[in-house]
Amino acid sequence: MREKKSAIISICFISFVILVFTLADLIRQDRVFSETENKVLASRPEFAWDALFFGDYTADMENYLTEQFVGREKWITMKTSVDIALGRREINGVYLGTDGYLMEQHLPEQFTPIQEMKKIALLEKLVQEWNASVMLVPTADTVLWDRLPANAPCYDQVHFLEQVVQRIGEEHYIDVYTVLREHAKEEIYYRTDHHWTSLGAFYGYQAWAEAMGGKGDYDPADLEAVTEDFLGTLHSKVNLNLKAEAIRYFPETAAHPLKVTYDLKTVTDTCYAESYLDTKNKYGFFLDDNHGFIEIDTDTQNGKVLFVIKDSYANCFIPLLIPDYEKIYVMDLRYFNGRLFGFMKNYEPDEGMDVLVLYNCIHFLEDFAYLE
Repeated sequence: MREKKSAIISICFISFVILVFTLADLIRQDRVFSETENKVLASRPEFAWDALFFGDYTADMENYLTEQFVGREKWITMKTSVDIALGRREINGVYLGTDGYLMEQHLPEQFTPIQEMKKIALLEKLVQEWNASVMLVPTADTVLWDRLPANAPCYDQVHFLEQVVQRIGEEHYIDVYTVLREHAKEEIYYRTDHHWTSLGAFYGYQAWAEAMGGKGDYDPADLEAVTEDFLGTLHSKVNLNLKAEAIRYFPETAAHPLKVTYDLKTVTDTCYAESYLDTKNKYGFFLDDNHGFIEIDTDTQNGKVLFVIKDSYANCFIPLLIPDYEKIYVMDLRYFNGRLFGFMKNYEPDEGMDVLVLYNCIHFLEDFAYLE
C-alpha cells in the first residue's frame, strides 16, 4: 500500500509540474531572440498535412518547444551541473578543458574526405583566379590540445591544413598554426568563446606580415581592455557560473581617420562599435559584428587595395591591416548571394589588388561556398 501511495504521489507531482509548465508556455509570448545564446529562436511552425506526413512538422515543433521552453537557461545550468557531478567533460558539444577553458567539440566523423576535397577545390579555383593568400586558423581544440580532457576525440585540423598546402601551394599559404602553437601558453583564445583573442590575431598578423611585407608595428603590451565582462557563445551552451574575461584591442588602430561603409549604406568613421559592449554579443565590438560587405578607406596613401573573404575570426584581425592598405574590402559569403568573381572585378583597380581568405578551419569546412 505504501509503494502504491508513493507511486500515486509521484505521478501527481510530475503531472502537476508538466501542467504548470504547459500553462506557462501557453500564456507567455514567444521570444524572438535569445541574448544569452546570441541567436534568433525558433517560431511556432504552421501546421500542414504534408509537413506532418514527411516529418518536417514534428521536427520543427520539437525544435520550437526546445528553444521556447520556459526557464530554458536555468534548465541548461541545472543539466550542466548534474553532468559535471557525474564526471562528464563534454556537455552540449563543449569540452570542459583545464584552466577554465571551454572548447567547442569537433568530432572526426563530422568532416568527411569528400567534404574536405570539395572545399579545397573551391579554394584552389579562387587562389588560381586571384593569386590569393590563405589563412585558415585552427580552433582552440587543435592549438590548445594539452588543455583538452584526457582522450577527448578531435577532428585533425593539422592534417587538413597539410592537404590545403599541397593543393594551393606554399606560396599562397600563410602558416598560422605554428606561431599560435609557439604562444599556446598565452591568452590567444577566449576561455568562454570560440574566437581567437586580439593577442591571437596579433600573432596571426605577424605571420601574415612576414609573408606579405606588412608594416603594422604593434606591441602586445599596448593592448587595452574595452570590457572585462565578456562571456561568449560557449558559455551560453553550458551556462555555468564562470569568471568573465576581457576583450582587448590595439588603441592605435582607432587613431587612424577612416571611412567605413557597411553593406553599401551605413557610413561610420571607425572599425569598432562600442554599443555592443552593453550587450551579450560583446565580440560585435569588432567591425560592428557581421556584415555581408564592408568598405574601409584608410589614411594610408600607398594605392594598395585588399579584398578579404572571411568569417568572424577576421573581425579583430582586419583593423591591424589599416597601415598596410589604402582601401580594404571585406566580404562575408554567408550574407552574399551573387557571383563572387564578377563582384570582385567591379572593385579591382587597374593596378590589381591583394586577396586574402581568412577563416577558422571549422567555419571554412562548414560555410565556405560561392558562385564564380
